[in-house]
Amino acid sequence: MSNNLFPGVPLIESPVFSYDCALLSDFSVQERAVALDMHENGFAVIDFPDPDIEVRIERMKRNLAAHFDIDFEDSRSDKTHGSRRIQDAWRFDEDVHAIAANSAILNLLGKLYGRPAFPFQTLNFPVGTQQRAHSDSVHFSSLPERFMCGVWLALEDIPAEAGPLFYVRGSHRWPIMSNALIGRRGYGSDLSSAQDPYGPAWEALCKAHDVREEPFLARKGQALIWCANLLHGGSAQKDPTLTRWSQVTHYFFEDCIYYTPAFSDEAIGKLALRDVVAIHDGMPKPNLYQGEEMNSAHTPPARDSLIAGIIKRFLTQIRKN
Repeated sequence: MSNNLFPGVPLIESPVFSYDCALLSDFSVQERAVALDMHENGFAVIDFPDPDIEVRIERMKRNLAAHFDIDFEDSRSDKTHGSRRIQDAWRFDEDVHAIAANSAILNLLGKLYGRPAFPFQTLNFPVGTQQRAHSDSVHFSSLPERFMCGVWLALEDIPAEAGPLFYVRGSHRWPIMSNALIGRRGYGSDLSSAQDPYGPAWEALCKAHDVREEPFLARKGQALIWCANLLHGGSAQKDPTLTRWSQVTHYFFEDCIYYTPAFSDEAIGKLALRDVVAIHDGMPKPNLYQGEEMNSAHTPPARDSLIAGIIKRFLTQIRKN
């Protein structure tokens, strides 16, 4: 946006968001409400903008059910056994693809963040994850930071007993967790769970801020949009016979470097870059920094290499003189 003084920060997380009315000058009333919720709370709840969503959801659940080792027909069976998710079902299911590529969502996210959005990953769940509180920013992030978000869609009504999604309101404003922050090396490391090293730090932040996890008791067709650094997870499932069908789509934004922070050391230029493909058009998205394409040979240089380059240029200049 031409009137945004901080284009390196998502518009909804701008440091002058509350004071610069021009930032939302072209927003509708509904879009403005979503932007305010995202800014204040780190998330917003919307009705998914697809007139065919009911039919699409039921068809998708039927198609995906065969991919799980779960007896969906027996109402008394334990639904929490076996596999709990399918990653990137958009590759073979048209409805998963349509939800991820929804043009109204792409337009909304583009306005909220100040640059075009594109979906890069889907996750489909028949039951809750029961994951502890975590931020997506350790799994996938961007340079500039925070240009990533998730959209979680309820594919059925979600009661408290089914292990609903939860969030920690306002946690998007906390420090972004990094390896440097907790004193570990990430590049080249091997983890069974990319978020495990950061768990104690997130728990400490929750205690320090005296906050609690809030469940999202969604109705079918409702969606939750959340900021990259918002802590969220899955509540304990009290009734294992219940399903909790949902789809998560993760989005990046254009003109960024895309990488995995859990396996990176930013301070010394060691980035685990991602090869990203946009789901909506199938096009690869190069890692860009202010329009310039980057690759593994162009990640930010380590300090010693930077100093060596400065010295080399200095000596070259002396020889010329």
